[in-house]
Amino acid sequence: MRRTFPPLERGQTLYENLLMMFLAAGFIGAAALVVGALLGPKKSTSVMLAPYESGVPASGSARERFPVHFYLVAMLFIVFDIETAFFFPLAVRFGMAPEFLFVQAVIFVAILGVAYVYVLRKGVLRWK
Repeated sequence: MRRTFPPLERGQTLYENLLMMFLAAGFIGAAALVVGALLGPKKSTSVMLAPYESGVPASGSARERFPVHFYLVAMLFIVFDIETAFFFPLAVRFGMAPEFLFVQAVIFVAILGVAYVYVLRKGVLRWK
């Protein structure tokens, strides 16, 4: 089955649309920075420069060592968060090839399941 794209306006190419999207994203980002700089506070006070730690005054140095366990849990969160980002396009195009995409989703979940079992066996999720 040949893949077709929605019709473009007269004289437009797919690359022009992509360029317009990037320009719009860049403009929105630059506009947010400019508006923040113009409307934001200008003077730095001791309260503004103090580190914020959930409303509790900071204690200790910012250079303390953390156990590797915290980084492993953070990386796991990122992996499972990215998983949802990979499932979105699959769900959007599921009607085009349901059998193929279902098999792809099962393989993807199986790989993540193997990784999850590995993490459980290594004891990353056990809090000490």
